[in-house]
Amino acid sequence: MISKVKNAMSSLVGGIIPHGHHHHQQQHGSAQNGGTDGLPPRFPYSRPEFLDLTPELLQYSTEHASRPVITLKRDSRLPWRTGYAEVINAGKSMLNEDQAACEVLYVRKMSSKQQRCSMLLEESGDTTGIPMHFWGVFDGHAGSGAALMASKLLQRIIRDRLCDVAHLLENHNSPPPICLAKNGSPFQAEGKKGACLDGEEQDAGLPDEPRFHMEKDISVESLVMGIIETAFRQMDDLIEKEKESYSISGGCCALVAIHLMGKLYVANAGDSRAIIVRNSEVIPMSTEFTPESERQRLQYLGFLKPELLGNEFTHIEFPRRIQHKELGKKMLFRDHTMTGWAYKTIIEDDLKFPLIYGEGKKARVMATIGVTRGLGDHDLKVYNSNIYIKPFLSCCPEVKVYNISEHKHGSDDVLVMGSDGLWDVTADRDVADAVSTFLSSREPNDPLRYTLAAQDLLMRSRGVLKERGWRLPNERLGLRR
Repeated sequence: MISKVKNAMSSLVGGIIPHGHHHHQQQHGSAQNGGTDGLPPRFPYSRPEFLDLTPELLQYSTEHASRPVITLKRDSRLPWRTGYAEVINAGKSMLNEDQAACEVLYVRKMSSKQQRCSMLLEESGDTTGIPMHFWGVFDGHAGSGAALMASKLLQRIIRDRLCDVAHLLENHNSPPPICLAKNGSPFQAEGKKGACLDGEEQDAGLPDEPRFHMEKDISVESLVMGIIETAFRQMDDLIEKEKESYSISGGCCALVAIHLMGKLYVANAGDSRAIIVRNSEVIPMSTEFTPESERQRLQYLGFLKPELLGNEFTHIEFPRRIQHKELGKKMLFRDHTMTGWAYKTIIEDDLKFPLIYGEGKKARVMATIGVTRGLGDHDLKVYNSNIYIKPFLSCCPEVKVYNISEHKHGSDDVLVMGSDGLWDVTADRDVADAVSTFLSSREPNDPLRYTLAAQDLLMRSRGVLKERGWRLPNERLGLRR
C-alpha cells in the first residue's frame, strides 16, 4: 500500500491523483456520447449559460496553448452589472471543469403543486415575491459533472426551501416561531405539555404548565443561514441519488453569494475564496477548508471510526514518515485533541500512512485530494484501493453574513469571488488594489467596467506563456486553472 501511495504522490498535480486525468477523458466522452459507463450525462458539457457561447467559441475556450480569457458579451446584462471572466486550466484536464451561475429568482408563498411548476413561473416572467440574487462559483475536479449539476440546481433548491418560510421572511422584523404546524402556520405550545409534535397537541387534558423557561431567540438571519446549509446537504444527496441513473463525474468546491432582503449571505464549501473590497479595505467573506485547516476534524473521524482508514492509514500526525528502525523510540506527534506537539513511543500501527500527508497546497487527505469540503466525490477512492474518501469530505458550508444596509458603498466597492487558482498566485491585498485601480480609471456608468476588471485581474494572474510554463512577472507560476 505504501508504495502505491508513494507512486500516486510522485505523479500528483493539483488536487487529484493520476486516475483523475483518465476520468477527464471519460467525462469528455460522457458529455458527447452518453457516458462510458452506459449512463447518459445529467447535463451535457457546457460553459455558463450567461456567456451565450457559440459552438465555435466553446471550442475556442478549451484551447490550452493560447488560454483565451472568456468574458461576457457586450450586450449581456447580469444583475448588479456583474462582471465575469474565466480561463481554462494549464493542461490539468481537457475541459474547463469549473462552472458558474448568476440568476435572479423570486421567493414566494406557493403550494406544493406551484413549487413543482416554479421553473415555469420564472420562464413566464413572474416577478412576484422577494427577489433572491444568486451568484455561484463551482470549482470542479476529476470531471465536470458535479459542478455542472450544482450550477444548475443549487440555487433552485435554496429558493424552494426559502419559499417554505416565505410568510416568515415577509415579517422579518419578528423572530420566527419555534414550532410550525403541518400547514406551516405558527404553533403555540404555551400552557400545553408535550405540544409541537406534527402540529398536534398532546396530553391536552393535563393542567396548564408554565411556559418553557429555556427558549432560544432565533433570528430570521439564522433561519436563512440554516436553509442555505441544509440546501448544500440536499444538493450533495441529490448528486449521489442521481448517479444511479446518470453519469455525474467528479466533485466540486462550491462558493455561493446570495442577496436577500438587504443582506449578503456568502456560503463556502471548499478552498475557493470571496472578499469584499469597500473603500479599498479588504473584508474576508470566506474561510478555505483544506486538509491542514480541518486536520482535527478529520483526525477525530479517523479516531472514532478506524474502519474508514482501511487498516492502511493512521489518524495520528508526525512531522515526517516513520522508519521501521525507529520502533520503540519517541517521536513528536499530535492527534485530534491537540494543537501543539508532544512525544509518544512509536508502535507498529504508527508505521501506517498518515491520514493527512504533506504541507500547504501539497497537503492531501489519504494522499488523494487537497480539499475537505465540497459536493460530489461519492465514488472517490484512494488510488488503487477500495477505500472511500467521501466520509472525510464534508458538504456543509460555512455561511458568513454582510449587512449591506449598514454601510455606505460607492461604485468601486465590489465582492470578488474566485476559485483557488486565482488566490494561489494573488493575495487578497493585491486583488483589492488591482480591482480598485482598474475601476477608478473607468467611467462609473460604463456597463462593462466590472467585466473588464475581472478580465484584467485574470490576465494579471494567468501570466505569460514561456518555456517553463505560464509565468508571472516575478517568474512565479501563474494561474493554473
